[in-house]
Amino acid sequence: MPSAMPSRVICLLWSFLLPASVCADLLPRVTFPYGDPRRSLNSFSQSGVSNYDVFLLSEDEQVLYVGARDSVLSLNTSDTIGPPLQMLSQIHWKPSPEQIQSCVSKAKSKETECFNFIRVLVRMNQTHLYSCGTSAFSPSCTYIDLSSFSLVRHSNGLPLTMEGKGQSPFDPRHKHTAILVDDELYTGTMNNFQGNEPIIYRSLGAKTSLKTDSALGWLHTDASFVASFNPSGTLGSDKVYFFFEETAKEYDFFEKLTVSRVARVCKNDVGGEKVLQKKWTTFLKAQLLCSLPGHFPLNVIHHTALVQTSEENAIFYGVFTSQWHMGGSGSSAICAFTLEDIERVFNGNYKELNKDSLKWTTYSGPLSNPRPGSCSKGTSSDQDLSFMKEHYLMEQKVHPSGGHPLLIKQNTRYIKIAIHQTPGTSGNLYTVMFLGTDKGALHKAVVLDGNRGSHIIEEIQLFPEPEAVQNLVLAQKKGILYVGFSKGVLQVRLANCSVYSSCSDCILARDPYCAWDGHSHMCRETHPANENMKAWLQDIEFGNPNATCEVSKGRGAQRPESTWVQVENVTVPLNSIVKLHCPQLSALANYTWTQPQRRGPEEQVMVFREALRFVVNLNTLGLYECWASENGFRYQVARYWVMGPNRTGTIEVVPGQALENGGYSERSPSNNVQSYWSQFVTVTVLLSLTVAGILALALFSYHEKVKAKSKVQGCSTPETAKLSHGEQPQEKAPLNVGHMTGGPEFQNGGYQTSANSRQSCCLQVEGTYEVMDLDNNRLNLTAADGETTKDSDSKMD
Repeated sequence: MPSAMPSRVICLLWSFLLPASVCADLLPRVTFPYGDPRRSLNSFSQSGVSNYDVFLLSEDEQVLYVGARDSVLSLNTSDTIGPPLQMLSQIHWKPSPEQIQSCVSKAKSKETECFNFIRVLVRMNQTHLYSCGTSAFSPSCTYIDLSSFSLVRHSNGLPLTMEGKGQSPFDPRHKHTAILVDDELYTGTMNNFQGNEPIIYRSLGAKTSLKTDSALGWLHTDASFVASFNPSGTLGSDKVYFFFEETAKEYDFFEKLTVSRVARVCKNDVGGEKVLQKKWTTFLKAQLLCSLPGHFPLNVIHHTALVQTSEENAIFYGVFTSQWHMGGSGSSAICAFTLEDIERVFNGNYKELNKDSLKWTTYSGPLSNPRPGSCSKGTSSDQDLSFMKEHYLMEQKVHPSGGHPLLIKQNTRYIKIAIHQTPGTSGNLYTVMFLGTDKGALHKAVVLDGNRGSHIIEEIQLFPEPEAVQNLVLAQKKGILYVGFSKGVLQVRLANCSVYSSCSDCILARDPYCAWDGHSHMCRETHPANENMKAWLQDIEFGNPNATCEVSKGRGAQRPESTWVQVENVTVPLNSIVKLHCPQLSALANYTWTQPQRRGPEEQVMVFREALRFVVNLNTLGLYECWASENGFRYQVARYWVMGPNRTGTIEVVPGQALENGGYSERSPSNNVQSYWSQFVTVTVLLSLTVAGILALALFSYHEKVKAKSKVQGCSTPETAKLSHGEQPQEKAPLNVGHMTGGPEFQNGGYQTSANSRQSCCLQVEGTYEVMDLDNNRLNLTAADGETTKDSDSKMD
């Protein structure tokens, strides 16, 4: 894996040209944990139903149709006819026993794979839906009658089903896309059981069914589709666009390189008469780029959303990651591509494969009129069709709008995206991105004007345990986002303005759905159709309360004074450890503590990431305040008055004297007071007893060593004195191992005095070093060369 250092250097160099939010790792300003009452979510789940993967919202946004495993559901989304996300009807659509048996015989799992995973759910007309599923690796399709919400049946009562090959994948793990245009179904999926024949296919309707030619290699065998669109307007209304990823053939690398693509086919394509019969004659594809210039590529596309900005243009927003998973768990980027830029590439030069060198080069030959691959009316010549068989890849690449990603998030893998455009109080139109992750988080981010990147407004933890977001669908009229996951459906309101209690907090949030109403002194949800918002305050671009929440008679606003937080009294015994929490109202703020004027040594107060901790004594009693500083605005977060048991500690606070603190992760304003006095006394006593025991043992050992040394050490006795004067020694008895009643002499000349000699003596063995074990009467004699000559046990007479 390449080092992250070059990326940082490149990012530093480009920081002079690009917005800071592109290079910097963006943080959600506010994070709502799962179940947080400040961000309530409605949910739906049905017993026995899983894999809520495919959504279809009715035109009036009153009903949500859901394709799940072995089921198609209809859910109420209206607040007027009943509780939201209440099930109206359910269709059970399971594979036949024969299909299940065939699936199992092909070594597929009966517990996890041999089901009917719904993959296509589109509206045919006002009365019927069209749906396709995997049907235990035997794709099939059917019609759904909306009046009774049931499968259309034959005259014999059996469900009317058709083969779904080319419309639904065989394997539920394969990505796919489907869109209904002019009563014709356009799909991008896998066309075989093995999963190595991707296909772009047109079916249904009155026109000839067309598909890509796998023999010509238009698509690599591992192509994976993520989205398809039919934009309105003159540029794109006559075309269908497919977004997918595949291994690139045009690059000659040692490692397979994945690239992101956009492909285009024309709606009026009828195929060739002799050449390319029942095949696309207008198929073209081009590479999408999403990365910082000179930066490591983010080359894997996961999802795409379309915003129609005008009748003549549209913008595609794509979610990208890297195939090499740089940045820990993987970084993600959001890039925008205009339809105008895409069409410019499709009208550019073609690539062609040189059959001699097997290298891809730029085609420089003549072109016919109309241009091959264009959506012109009439039939094409066989020569043009033969040209299209080999010239389907464009030379130029589609670069992101602005030349760089809108957002890059480190250590986060976005996999789903939904886009909504909403006007602000100034009339500017803001693009809001809803991004689902592979860990079950939802990020709401706004794209800023003036090439300033993006701002992540909030993060919502959707599930109790991490799991991937499967689908995102917007109900724009209702201001609702629907989230699909393995166990159900969630309903998330786009706006959450009530959580911002002051003008400064409302402005700092930079949420296009919220504005500060100076008359009601509330942060309110914007409703352009019903409210006069001229008096409402909003600053999405800069989020500056000092400039926005100032005194203005016309607006009825007040200067953004810091909200005076109520003091929380903390009464604790002396010599206790107290922990004061500073709630993290914003992850973008810097936090500091103010403390009493009289204070002891610096080490008495410790500032940790999560709280302020210190030992309570006379020097640390008083008022403690936590302050946040964000975007040039300073506001109070928490206040604690720490008092002794006799309610002592009325010490004034010094505002200028602060303890620096970084971000805080804990949100609870409560304090924890802990006393460790009893534990301290116990540990001290045990430590003292241990030290005393060690000292006593050491003294005893030293005393025994001195005593033993005095017994075996050489000494001057009457016997040795006589020997020194040449006198004959008294008779000696040999030192025996057994009883001292006689026996052979000790081999090395060691002697013991006779019983009648009561004089103390020394045992001396010439040329040896002796060690005596006094307790066992053991004598070890070691020669000068270090070898032990003998170990003897003796018993004294």
